[in-house]
Amino acid sequence: MSKTVIVLASRNRHKVRELQALLCDRLGDIVELRSLDDVGLSGEIEETGATFAENARIKAEAAAKSGFIGLGDDSGLVVTALDMAPGVYSARYAGEHGNDRANNDLLLKNLAGKKDRSAAFVCALAAVFPDGHTIEVEGRVEGEILTAPRGENGFGYDPLFYYPPLGRTMAEMTADEKNGVSHRGDAVRRFAALFAAERKEKTC
Repeated sequence: MSKTVIVLASRNRHKVRELQALLCDRLGDIVELRSLDDVGLSGEIEETGATFAENARIKAEAAAKSGFIGLGDDSGLVVTALDMAPGVYSARYAGEHGNDRANNDLLLKNLAGKKDRSAAFVCALAAVFPDGHTIEVEGRVEGEILTAPRGENGFGYDPLFYYPPLGRTMAEMTADEKNGVSHRGDAVRRFAALFAAERKEKTC
């Protein structure tokens, strides 16, 4: 069976590797995940959506211009005591896109003195196929925000996000452990089940 090319609407190599591993785990070697750079799509995608789902759809539509299946992933952190901020602004919470240190510092500052430190990572995935139909799913993992970072793995808010069932932050987990419990892992498993069902239906 030939591989299906999926273009992820991202230039973030961390995310590409993580999603490729997750998809391979659920679907086997039937999917080849490429980045925007891999297919020559330049320019920035404006994330104008008010929700993770809306932004994921915007990204997927942009990636689908490659002629392959476009996959949009929008994820972030929602913190109960901060009225679900930083939300869709997670990557640019402190003003500079992708500055993990600044984002984490601002999060700790805004949570100073707050007793409720419950939070969740949320991941929305949207796939837009060449024929125009879509698959949209959402994954989620609950945890809490520590008062200081722990761990050297992962990226983003991983060093501050404590997952009680394993007694560790996301940054203290191995890649396999994180993929097993993360919001992105949850979303990919949901997506993979629907994708596999569609693929099987078309080959029958």
